[in-house]
Amino acid sequence: MSSELEDGHYSHDTEKAVPIDPKDAEHILENVAYFDDPNLDREHVLEGVLEDDSPYPEVRSAVANTDDPDIPVSTLRAYVMGLFWAILISGLNQFFYFRYPAVTIANYVGQLLSFPMGRAWAKFVPKWRIFGYQLNPGPFTIKEHVLITIMASVGAASAYATDIVAVQRVYYDQNYNFGYQWMIVMSTQMIGFSIGGILRRFLVNPPSMIWPINLVTCALFNTLHSQVYTGIGTHGGISRERFFFYVWLAGVLWYFFPGYIFQGLSYFSWVCWIAPNNIVVNQLFGYVSGLGMSVITFDWAQITYVVNPLATPWWAAANVGAGFAFFFWLVVPCLYYTNTWYSEYLPMSTRTSYDNTGAPYNITRIINADSSFNITAYEEYSPLFLSTTFALSYGLSFASITATLTHAFLFFRKQIWSQSRRSMNEQADIHARLMAKYKQVPEWWYMLIFVSMFVIGVVSIELWHTELPVWAFCLSLIIAFFYVIPIGMIQAITNQQIGLNVITELIIGYALPGRPIAMMLFKTWGYISMYQALVFASDFKLGHYMKIPPRTMFWCQVVATMVAGTVQLGVQAWMFTNITDMCSPTQPDGFICPNTEVFGTASFIWGVIGPQRQFSKGQVYHGLLYFFLIGALCPFTAWIISLKWPHSLIRYVNFPVIFSGTGNIPPASAVNYVPWTVVAFIFNYVIRRRHFSWWTKYNYVLAAALDSGLAVSLVLVFFILQYPANGTIGINNIQQWWGNTVFLNTADGKALPLLQPPAGGTFGYVLILPSFDASVFLLTAMPRIVRRSGKREMYE
Repeated sequence: MSSELEDGHYSHDTEKAVPIDPKDAEHILENVAYFDDPNLDREHVLEGVLEDDSPYPEVRSAVANTDDPDIPVSTLRAYVMGLFWAILISGLNQFFYFRYPAVTIANYVGQLLSFPMGRAWAKFVPKWRIFGYQLNPGPFTIKEHVLITIMASVGAASAYATDIVAVQRVYYDQNYNFGYQWMIVMSTQMIGFSIGGILRRFLVNPPSMIWPINLVTCALFNTLHSQVYTGIGTHGGISRERFFFYVWLAGVLWYFFPGYIFQGLSYFSWVCWIAPNNIVVNQLFGYVSGLGMSVITFDWAQITYVVNPLATPWWAAANVGAGFAFFFWLVVPCLYYTNTWYSEYLPMSTRTSYDNTGAPYNITRIINADSSFNITAYEEYSPLFLSTTFALSYGLSFASITATLTHAFLFFRKQIWSQSRRSMNEQADIHARLMAKYKQVPEWWYMLIFVSMFVIGVVSIELWHTELPVWAFCLSLIIAFFYVIPIGMIQAITNQQIGLNVITELIIGYALPGRPIAMMLFKTWGYISMYQALVFASDFKLGHYMKIPPRTMFWCQVVATMVAGTVQLGVQAWMFTNITDMCSPTQPDGFICPNTEVFGTASFIWGVIGPQRQFSKGQVYHGLLYFFLIGALCPFTAWIISLKWPHSLIRYVNFPVIFSGTGNIPPASAVNYVPWTVVAFIFNYVIRRRHFSWWTKYNYVLAAALDSGLAVSLVLVFFILQYPANGTIGINNIQQWWGNTVFLNTADGKALPLLQPPAGGTFGYVLILPSFDASVFLLTAMPRIVRRSGKREMYE
């Protein structure tokens, strides 16, 4: 370990925090954050500063403010176990990624199960040496455990570029070889890693960048290893270890009910069960294709589908909940029931696209053999229509893009400028000062990765038919780099991330119209490079909290990312080869590929048809472009009010989060947001305020136990009850009983629209192609119903 330390900067005794003189506390507080941080709880902040601990009680309750540099970390045992879990978890996550509802097997699973595995290794493996490395270095340490967890989680989520491969296969009948697939996955993943490393001084080192989701992981580490640290309070009761086991076991057993025995508990749209044929009632109260005003679900998989609510600060969850209520419970019904965008002929909330008969849009009718756009076929077929929630989600994405820039300029500019000039040991935080003792990763290491992955990216787009020029590839990376700091700062304090997927689609759709594969690649490099940068920044912060040497972090992340990406491509290839009706809406085991469907729909809208045929002046969804202006202006409103009343509730209003918090709709629906907001309110507002000591002791342990219990149960249910016999177990009894069909036998479950066009009729617009320019067309508004009879058209 000594080789990881800066010379002369660290003793070999456990580094301990030293109490701070009260006179210096206020000065330290001023340097914690250069913006009005809603997470900075003035009621509890001074006790942390006076003890030379974090000023944030959430951090104090989960992270130790001491470090022992002699604890083994970079051992052969840690790397072997880390690679094992990196392969297993990334493979399982890729497997479940194509299923709905799906739960990402988060780092808690590898974190939990690697603990007894490490203990067993320490007890039973002989203490031999292999190539100079100790096979069994002794007791299993907390730092080894952290390293294993980071390796398991850094590539655990499905690589976004695998969706390109899936969409090419499902929608465009293209199945390029493994070399192409591997290059685009590695390039998108590792370019993000290099960006995250370069910008860690802005997103990792400052104490105000708390990254709330990491606190759940830290709490579990300290629980499993029985670490004692400040901030936990004096609450009595059972130990964290026993509490975790009870909740975990209950979570494993309970999911058998909403996941298999009584699935109505998952989609608990009880109002729709009372009036199953009333379309309006089902549209308002339904969970499948409605707005979710039934409020309740008993399925943790639905509640935590977006992100764990227990790890989200209440003020941030309140912004998401308020945004959902305003836009989806107020704006959406107003748009739908006034037949805006001909919405009454479509379901209110779905994740697919439609033609002018209300049928799913048949993309094969408007593309040529080389996947290019056939405008004549498009004119003869239909414009593309979206459900109201899907269309509005694009508008909200537009608003979040401009709101993020405005918000960052108004509220974060001092913080960004300060951190650009501040070194690690100058941070007003004990954790940064402890980490300053270790050797940092040289910037040129990250630059070397960036250059090599850039070359791989260029090779992949040049050797295969992608229609993406190199200049567009470079532009996508510029967009990612430009947005990563403001978006990262918002995520680090709110647990909510703004996506760049829509803005990248819009840019490439106008720049290179009619090229769906190029569009998907541009979006992936533009969006996922930023996303991966923030994934790595989050893991950097976890290592920062747990005092893992930065250079060890670097190598474990690089190796695990490359291994996990390769495994995911292999799993995906196996699934498409061996699972019947893969990505079909009627796939019996739930492998309906909701994310791939959304990805494919986006390729239709932005890559095939093009944004100019959807959003330009005179087109059906042109009004959504005004959300760019709305997003840019709203943060100014909050900022101006905060200047007048700095301590009012306006300090908690975050417009980027309001606009982007519901960004997972689709494929998420109301069932994933309404109960989520309720749970966040109960635990992170009511219990935190009234029972703070209970909250500090158990909240993050509860979050870890529920997620890991659910993930284990989901695997058991699938492989024991659903996968065997091609899903026919219980097909004539338990699968058909009322509790498993009631939510499907409603207008909500059937996704019925309010209006139906007459037999053989269409709604919307008739496309007229000008003879003078084959690249431009005009949407001429006609009466709503068009009845076609041979070559003549009759209008009603």
